[in-house]
Amino acid sequence: MRDWFLRSMITVAIAAAAVSAILSVSITRTSAQAPASVKAAAPTSAPALKTPWGEPDLQGIWTDESDTPLQRSPKYANQEFFTEAQRAELDKERAALLGRDRRVERGTELDVAGAYNAQFMSVKHTGARTSLIVDPPNGRIPPLTPEAQKIAAAEREFRLALLQATETCKNKSVACNGGKYDPTPSPRRAELPPRYNTARMNRRDNPEDGALPDRCLTGGLPEFGGATGSFRRIVQTPGGIAMFYDVGQGQGWQRNIVMNGSPHLPASVRQWYGDSRGHWEGNTLVIDVTNFSPKTDYQGSRQNLHLVERWTRTGPNTLEYAVTIEDPTMWTRPWTVKQEFTKQSEQENRIYYEPRCIEGNYASPGLMRGQRMAEAAFARGQGPDPAVSDNATDFVGVEDDPLQ
Repeated sequence: MRDWFLRSMITVAIAAAAVSAILSVSITRTSAQAPASVKAAAPTSAPALKTPWGEPDLQGIWTDESDTPLQRSPKYANQEFFTEAQRAELDKERAALLGRDRRVERGTELDVAGAYNAQFMSVKHTGARTSLIVDPPNGRIPPLTPEAQKIAAAEREFRLALLQATETCKNKSVACNGGKYDPTPSPRRAELPPRYNTARMNRRDNPEDGALPDRCLTGGLPEFGGATGSFRRIVQTPGGIAMFYDVGQGQGWQRNIVMNGSPHLPASVRQWYGDSRGHWEGNTLVIDVTNFSPKTDYQGSRQNLHLVERWTRTGPNTLEYAVTIEDPTMWTRPWTVKQEFTKQSEQENRIYYEPRCIEGNYASPGLMRGQRMAEAAFARGQGPDPAVSDNATDFVGVEDDPLQ
């Protein structure tokens, strides 16, 4: 009982830590925040959108004020835009979701895993487009290369092996799709993962067994937002551009765009957010990003990820972001995502608390210590075998979002 209580308190502690990372600009479950007010007589001509030194002015705090899935649901086929009736119906369905407020049988692993409630999540109005992906035309991520399929299968097989003796597989939960229940813990629990781990696995032997966010390491680029919000502040100076991202639960981070025309860093130098080299093409800021670390991961792509971003101010309070994503070792072709951002109020954000993530400092050591205590108790004949408990799955009480 004591060990179960310890695991429960650690889970609740992680949830409580997220409170400190909530941005002062919030988007409620029913409506998006209104954009910054604009005087009726404010000019909208190009000169009003230039910096004092003559460059296109992209500065401000920007966010996507609607929800659009990354990929288009197959049920919408080649439909690029929702009808107004479809958007209204989706808003109605999504507002009715209990989400993380839904409870399952009290005292079970599934109930404890639902420690986050809906207070931590944002549900915005449905966007106009059926997917962020605009190319390929079907709005879907291109197929994986044969080699990428092998890597994905190996990782999936390894994670399922660590889950095989848990209630998750016994109850045929969605998290065990492709696996099967076996009451005997897998001998693969002692193995290293197929490659550097970036996601949760059902093991707490060392810090690297946790997901990147659990270790206070952000996912980095490309950044398309999530349930806890996503904001970026752009600051320009003559010859320099900086972008600060406030994402996740305190995993804020900053990137500096090199604008002096110099080449990318040598291939031997790898960075968490890649190496960003920018230039202007008319009113559009074009940024070429390479040199990612093999310890980062976007949809399976790592050190070979290549991004070409295009940032264009389309109005006093609107900014278009388009990015072409390429990795010939991962996907059979490049693909492009487009987002529309709205400028947020500087006045409402005049007091800003620095994002801080404490899970990696407190919760991760606590989870590992809790696992060691549970193992010691089991060795004394007290409590269940920790290898049959699921401490990785986190989807409890979350119904399928009809938008996804």
